[in-house]
Amino acid sequence: MHTGFGFVEIDGVTYTHDIVIHTDRAISKRKKKKSKGFKGEFGHTPLSGAELDFIAGENPEVIYVGTGQYGSLPLTSDAETLLGNYKTIVQATPLIISKLPDEKRHYVAILHVTC
Repeated sequence: MHTGFGFVEIDGVTYTHDIVIHTDRAISKRKKKKSKGFKGEFGHTPLSGAELDFIAGENPEVIYVGTGQYGSLPLTSDAETLLGNYKTIVQATPLIISKLPDEKRHYVAILHVTC
C-alpha cells in the first residue's frame, strides 16, 4: 500500500479518488455525493453520516478513517456520532495506510486522497 497527494495504491492498483475498503476487502469509490450538501459549511465535502449507512451491514471490528494527506478531511457531527459506536481510528491517510497491512481484525477503511 502506498499513498501520495491525489492517489492511493492498493495491491498494485492506483486509485485517484477516495475509496472505501470493505470488510471483505472489496474496494469501492467513496460516495461523496451524499455529503455534498455540507460543502458550504465545511469549505469542502466532509465525511457525513449519510455516507456511512453501509457500515452496520458490514459489522466491522474497527473502522479506519484516512483524513487525507494532511489530515484535513472534516467529519460532520452525525458521522462522529455513528463512528462512536465502533472502535474507530481517525488519522491522516498516510498513517492509516501504514497500519492496514498488519490489521488482523475485520475492518472498514475510508480513505481520502487529497487535502
